[in-house]
Amino acid sequence: MQSTQSLKKTIKNASFAPTRDLPVWKDEPNKEERPKPFVKWVGGKRQLLKQFRSMNLYPPERFSFEKGRYFEPFVGGGAVFFDLLPKKAFLSDLNYDLMVTYNVIKNNIDALIRSLKKHAYEKEYFLKVRAKDSKKLSDIEIASRFIFLNRTCFNGMYRVNSSGQFNVPFGKYSNPLICDEDNLRKVSKALQNVEIKHQDYKEVLKKARKGDFVYFDPPYFPVSKTASFTTYTNEAFLEKEQIELRDTFLELDKRGCFVMLSNSDTPFINKIYSEAKGAHITITKVLAGRAINSNASKRGKITEVLVTNY
Repeated sequence: MQSTQSLKKTIKNASFAPTRDLPVWKDEPNKEERPKPFVKWVGGKRQLLKQFRSMNLYPPERFSFEKGRYFEPFVGGGAVFFDLLPKKAFLSDLNYDLMVTYNVIKNNIDALIRSLKKHAYEKEYFLKVRAKDSKKLSDIEIASRFIFLNRTCFNGMYRVNSSGQFNVPFGKYSNPLICDEDNLRKVSKALQNVEIKHQDYKEVLKKARKGDFVYFDPPYFPVSKTASFTTYTNEAFLEKEQIELRDTFLELDKRGCFVMLSNSDTPFINKIYSEAKGAHITITKVLAGRAINSNASKRGKITEVLVTNY
């Protein structure tokens, strides 16, 4: 297998800072105390964090994690946020139930934990919970249902149909951890200085200014006609939307923001960023594992692109 370092590819003449560790805050939790994503998320970046650090893909020293602000407008599971633990952050997503869950973890953690402990890992119970209309539930009930379904459904997927209804089947596990109380409390603590929004990325990023760090992890452009998995919401994200996102990337660059974006390694994505004018664009290839295929033998490593303006 080709090494991750040999996969590194730059467009134009890019320069990276020497290998370094990210700053350690006096009150930053150690590894055992650090929160981790509270949901499984297809395309989540937890497996790539070591590559991001070892290949110096986070912003260079001139970005201040103490003073600068962090924006993640397609937050999903939030692996990069939990890796960096910035002092001030803005997290958003168009998945309504997901953002309600973030807010409940931040503001009502005790009530959420009590609710999660009532769930049972049984197929009939799962189907009953899945059939509930989340629009008729309280925020705590939405968050509890969201985490329960994510922890007990097939492959930990969160997929909705065109009507916005969760439709993933029951998953077979030996003993799924429905209520990870210890981690949920760590997540709640990490979210206390975070603004959480259910908004379009363009709206959220109106607040971004010089010196801020913006990370985009949008719905990926499909590598083939049958390979797309973009059903966390019922919003399409194809060529037009990808170009609009690229234009937002360039606008943030003009404002003086540090910008990082993940996407599929396709000719289209490489083209729209490598041909972008007015910004110093670097495209780096990273190895990622994908595990949504029902046939485990067909899961494996693929390359993704990481686009930065620094």
